[in-house]
Amino acid sequence: MSRQLTFGDLEYSSRKRTSKREIFLDMMDKVIPWREWVDMISPYYFKGQRGRPPRGIEIMLRMLLLQSWYDLSDETVEESIYDSYAMRKFVGINFVEEQVPDATTLLKFRHLLEDHGLTEKIFAQVKEKLEEAHLIMHGGTIVDATIIKAPSSTKNAGGTRDPEMHQVKKGSEWYFGMKAHIGVDAGTGYIHSVTATPANVHDIVETHKLIRDDDEVLYGDAGYLGIEKREEIKQDQHKSQMEYRINKRPGKLRCAGNSSNIWQQWDKYIENRKSSVRSKVEHPFRIVKIIFGYSKTAYRGLKKNLARLQILFASANLYMCAKAGGFDRNLLHVQV
Repeated sequence: MSRQLTFGDLEYSSRKRTSKREIFLDMMDKVIPWREWVDMISPYYFKGQRGRPPRGIEIMLRMLLLQSWYDLSDETVEESIYDSYAMRKFVGINFVEEQVPDATTLLKFRHLLEDHGLTEKIFAQVKEKLEEAHLIMHGGTIVDATIIKAPSSTKNAGGTRDPEMHQVKKGSEWYFGMKAHIGVDAGTGYIHSVTATPANVHDIVETHKLIRDDDEVLYGDAGYLGIEKREEIKQDQHKSQMEYRINKRPGKLRCAGNSSNIWQQWDKYIENRKSSVRSKVEHPFRIVKIIFGYSKTAYRGLKKNLARLQILFASANLYMCAKAGGFDRNLLHVQV
């Protein structure tokens, strides 16, 4: 998106130091395929035949991404763009010519993406571009899940908790919310699949949805033990023949009794090798929960939160790609 320089831009260009936020936004701006995303949304976008003309798709996309990356409400992201030079520069707003789209406009845009499944298409498009650039390998998948907490309070207009969220016990603590399940390429660590369930759904239940058609091996932690015995796995010709390299529980290792020392060392070595591969799945969760700050659900209902997750994990793929060297704006050629 071309943008005319303002006096504010000239003033800020004389700074001796660039903020971390501006560096991050500049990096993401260069790697996101804006044209493809705009073309994807355009057939579903408001035509503006009645009322005031709709705002540009790219401006709304940029505003939505800021909201997702910084975990902001509709009202807060509007105020933040007015307040932050880095955000205003990223969105491309020139206050002499136009104002920031209001919270209601952003809300309607987000609902448009959710209603037409466009966030899923954005996630799939990023994955396809990574594959075209030969940055995703095939043959192995790592699976894992993380809990996203939801408000447990009933002090709201309805006087109830979100009916699509549930509680689950992890360790000695109870959590109320949902689970994000992801499948990660074992070779590169890029996310290729994402689903969402209530928190009380066991990790192993969603596994069959995270396996690709050409996967030959699956990695997972001890929570996925027994996956090969599941009916949805046994009844599938491809999945039933895969190799499942699942970490053992620490208490099941051969470390006592008649086991010789060499077998203890062998067990530890094998588990260490599994863990070294499986650890790749933790990095996308770190980006989404720590860097993007999505540790609590943003909305009520699984559908809306899954749409947010699809945007976040698509962004996480782009972020990892950019940090590793990335490709050009069109995501077609690897930079050397």
